[in-house]
Amino acid sequence: MDTPPWSPDRYLTAYRFAAEAHRGQTVPGTDGLPYLMHLSLVCMEVMSALAVEPGDDPDLAIQCALLHDVIEDTDVTHEQVLASFGRAVADGVQALSKDPGLPKAERMADSLARIQAQPRAVWLVKLADRITNLAPPPASWSADKRARYRDEAGRILAALGGASAYLSARMQARIEAYAAHLAQL
Repeated sequence: MDTPPWSPDRYLTAYRFAAEAHRGQTVPGTDGLPYLMHLSLVCMEVMSALAVEPGDDPDLAIQCALLHDVIEDTDVTHEQVLASFGRAVADGVQALSKDPGLPKAERMADSLARIQAQPRAVWLVKLADRITNLAPPPASWSADKRARYRDEAGRILAALGGASAYLSARMQARIEAYAAHLAQL
């Protein structure tokens, strides 16, 4: 019997940790979908990529996918992730978190630089996160903000796309669909 390329036990531990950390949060722009839905979609994108292009550390990719927003969007600290999941996961999640101490205009470039210093598994998570987020934007966003978000997706793809031909193609298609949606508004 073949074993899966990732640990179901590690997946479940990270999933439960994320569910508890994000308890009560909802996906912005939805009718109250639990935030865990976003994390599950990001993880699904990562798992799909790993099925097509096996990686060196699928557990790292999957755990980081499930935990990628716990430092940025909850009270969970790097130290708590480190204690529960180890150095590689904690550092990956930290790299995926924007630094609130920086001016907003510098945060993405800083995060991309930190992600690029991480293993390929972490790059996959950022690509998958943006693929998931390239849905029709909230109606409250201005035309300028929508265009900046599309352009930012292109910068992410240019910086990290080399990690996965599969996710790069998915992201390019999502960017094009997003741009087409914006053109219709």
